[in-house]
Amino acid sequence: MTRQTLRQAGEATLNDLFGTTAQAPGLANLLTEPAFGGVWNRPGLNRADRLLCTVAALATGPRLKSLRRYLGASLNHGLDAAALREILVQASLYAGFSAAEETLSLLAEMLTERGIPFPADPPEDVILEELTRRGAELMATLHGARATQGYAAPGNKVTGALYPTAIQYGYGEIWFRPGLERRQRALVAVAGFTALRLPEQVGKFGQSALNVGLTKEEVIEAIIQTAPYTGFPPALNALGALSAAFG
Repeated sequence: MTRQTLRQAGEATLNDLFGTTAQAPGLANLLTEPAFGGVWNRPGLNRADRLLCTVAALATGPRLKSLRRYLGASLNHGLDAAALREILVQASLYAGFSAAEETLSLLAEMLTERGIPFPADPPEDVILEELTRRGAELMATLHGARATQGYAAPGNKVTGALYPTAIQYGYGEIWFRPGLERRQRALVAVAGFTALRLPEQVGKFGQSALNVGLTKEEVIEAIIQTAPYTGFPPALNALGALSAAFG
């Protein structure tokens, strides 16, 4: 592999995603070669999943200008409006619901431009007790014994002031919403936590992702995919945490 072949592969990927090879002035081929020629053409994760991870990472900022480009590419490469809505909603669980106010408005604007109706919100009629029950059940499925360790320990009175709400509305509500499969939600979590520089959570969810159908290679690639968008150091720290988690 040479820089020239990387550049050619990057230009082909750019054209496929966006219909152009134009990049921001000043970056020269710093995106074309390592990002679009290298990262985007690595084996181990399909293009739709790479777009999902990119959108999840950009939504945590949020970086709205870049996010617009990748939402458009996602609609052209296998992710429908409901899936994109759910990526943005789940990412806002990690970055703050204020992020979703911006990212979901952007998605609605883009869908209107394309003549696509914004997907209706799913029913929210499950009582709190059921949210708690099914949230705890999903945590056990995902995390096993780790579901009750660290800040998730049920006897911790400090974290217990907030964590029950996270169980109800994170695991019990958001993870049960239609639009994304469980394996896709695990990818959103891994990419989102990497972008937010939370390697401990990456290690936890990286292990748990194996329980909902992802492979170790796919989890590793989900982290690598974020590097050009939210930084190489956070991705490397996340990979370090994942390496320790995988043993």
